[in-house]
Amino acid sequence: MGLERIFNAQSVAIVGASLDEKKRGFQAIRTLLDDKYEGEIYPVNPRVDRILRMKCHKSVLDIEKHVDLALITTPARTVSSVLRDCGRKGIAGAVIVAGGFGEFGEEGRRLETEIVHTATQYNIRIIGPNTSGIINVHRNMNLVGLKDVPRGNIALLTQSGNVALNLITEAKLKSQKGFSYYVGVGNEADVKFHEYLEFFENDPNTKVILIYVEGLRDGRKFLQQAYKTTTKKPIVLLKSGRSVTGKKSAGSHTGALAGISEVARTSFERAGIINIENYDALFPAAEVLSSLPLIYNNRVAILADGGGHATIAADLLTDHGVKLPTLKKKTQARLREVLPQNASVHNPIDVAGGTDSNPAIFADCARILLEDKHIGGLLIVGLFGGYGIRFAERLKFIEEDAAHQMGKLVKETGKPIVLHSLYNFAKPHSLELLRYYEIPVYDSLDIACKSIAVLSQHGHHSAERYNKASFVFKWGAKAKEEGEAIISNARKEGRNVLLEHEGKQLLQLHGAPVSLDRLAENADEAVKIAKELGSEVALKIVSPDILHKTDAGGVKLNVKTEEEVRICFKKIMENARQYNDKADIKGIIVSRMAGEGVEIIIGTKIDEQFGPVIMFGIGGILVEVLKDVSFRVLPISRIAPKSMISEIKSYPILNGVRGRPPVDKRAISTLLLTVSEVIEAYPQIQEMDMNPVIAHEDGITIVDTRIILKKTWK
Repeated sequence: MGLERIFNAQSVAIVGASLDEKKRGFQAIRTLLDDKYEGEIYPVNPRVDRILRMKCHKSVLDIEKHVDLALITTPARTVSSVLRDCGRKGIAGAVIVAGGFGEFGEEGRRLETEIVHTATQYNIRIIGPNTSGIINVHRNMNLVGLKDVPRGNIALLTQSGNVALNLITEAKLKSQKGFSYYVGVGNEADVKFHEYLEFFENDPNTKVILIYVEGLRDGRKFLQQAYKTTTKKPIVLLKSGRSVTGKKSAGSHTGALAGISEVARTSFERAGIINIENYDALFPAAEVLSSLPLIYNNRVAILADGGGHATIAADLLTDHGVKLPTLKKKTQARLREVLPQNASVHNPIDVAGGTDSNPAIFADCARILLEDKHIGGLLIVGLFGGYGIRFAERLKFIEEDAAHQMGKLVKETGKPIVLHSLYNFAKPHSLELLRYYEIPVYDSLDIACKSIAVLSQHGHHSAERYNKASFVFKWGAKAKEEGEAIISNARKEGRNVLLEHEGKQLLQLHGAPVSLDRLAENADEAVKIAKELGSEVALKIVSPDILHKTDAGGVKLNVKTEEEVRICFKKIMENARQYNDKADIKGIIVSRMAGEGVEIIIGTKIDEQFGPVIMFGIGGILVEVLKDVSFRVLPISRIAPKSMISEIKSYPILNGVRGRPPVDKRAISTLLLTVSEVIEAYPQIQEMDMNPVIAHEDGITIVDTRIILKKTWK
């Protein structure tokens, strides 16, 4: 990838070096010198002889020695020329600080395309442009200018310099953890997020990857790489823009419903990424994952010195999906030996004043709880660290000894302790000792609960990863010859939409249960088809120019007699002409009415960031109002349909209400897997809607289908 020479550069050229202390071209040189960067520094500016007592070169081509990396601080219009010189010099990478590229309109996009072309021509990798820079903390290679970045094992990737500054400041003030690298990703013009993941996955100084992202240039490759990386190292991520829904796609319910939040959330979870929605929890999540053992059984005990905090903590952990198991009788008996009679030895455990005169009891209880094989981790909430402040100064020494005992206990048992303290603000020595043992301490109960939940979440992913699909189509689904012919015929007619009967034929080729229907070009044919179907029928307009049939008055249901068929046929044609007098009307589909059941919708679309996604939900005409749907990035695993079905709010309806029988959820699951297969087999498909699909007590029926093809396909 060429990133090794960039992040571990032995020599750096500062192009745009300056005598002005306010400019990056000066700050970068000064920071490298102040931090005692061990590599070579080469200032470049044709109008200056020396900067900070260092020789200044007219161009990178004038540098006599080998150069690994260039920090380019010159204006956007000059960058392409500078890159050509870097290429001739054999420089591996360029960190481009300037803005005014892809984020700045048409001219900026042209400049960005130009610099990427130049870099590709000379085999240079670009970080940025519009980046705040990069830092290799362990090598003192600071190309950002931030002072005193704490050294540690967290790699930080962000698309915001202010977010980076905030997180680094938080680490300095509230933690003993630090960073291995910082990367201001910028516009992702060349090096993408997934390439950074691959580099940090193999970096010995990095244990956790912390990401703030606003948008992904190649979301699918990011998910594919994250799926691999999280088997070795945790990824903690906050994605902004969750409230912004994706662009609506004309003609598709799925396109209208696929919001950024839902698609991203489910795909990040499947990849094993710790998805953070509360900004304040971002660094703490990375902190605990870089410090503590994971929880693999999702079982946590709460130890508190007050009932209120214990109850709140129990609620918060339950909201995060963490189990609070009832303690075994043996464990309860051991706790009763050290706690007062009125203490609660259930879970949460309330010491009921038992620690007021002897906070060492916290360590005693912690040992009892973590020695219980059914407990995976411990959350301590309340006053620990403040007993010497609130009650008696002599208790400080007891708290400090207890902190030593708890620190050793984590290493002995291989189980984590996270602590919440009302006295964290006072920075007592006992809490500093806990941090020495890498036990994090928080003054926010919410953050403490989220942090221990993160340990359980990543532990669960590590244990269950084999059940999750890898975002790569592997089944080898093959297109049917007849299916390719259907698509080819639509293309020949200049259509990028399959007509309803064509879409059903395509699905039926792959075993999907479609309704019985045929196309009628006139009323006589409609009457004949209705007689042959032998029951109540539905009539629906067929036109590539009328995608929403109901809106056009193009649907009539429960049509019984020959006369009704003729009347409805005529009325539908009139409605269609009134709706769109230029519509190309192919005829009217006559379908046998499906039996009773629950209307559901299944659809697919191409998400701009993550590629093909699939949707499931309650269907019908109100689907875009109710928006009771679930999404997954395709392909899905064999077990994914079960969770897709169960997580919608209307799930109880599928189980049967008011005397109605439950629907055939196994048949729904099979159809979801079939759709995944169809999207793999026909990559020409842009979007697909099956709405409604009638789910019966025994089986399902696809009543209506809409398939939209990509406008261009090679």
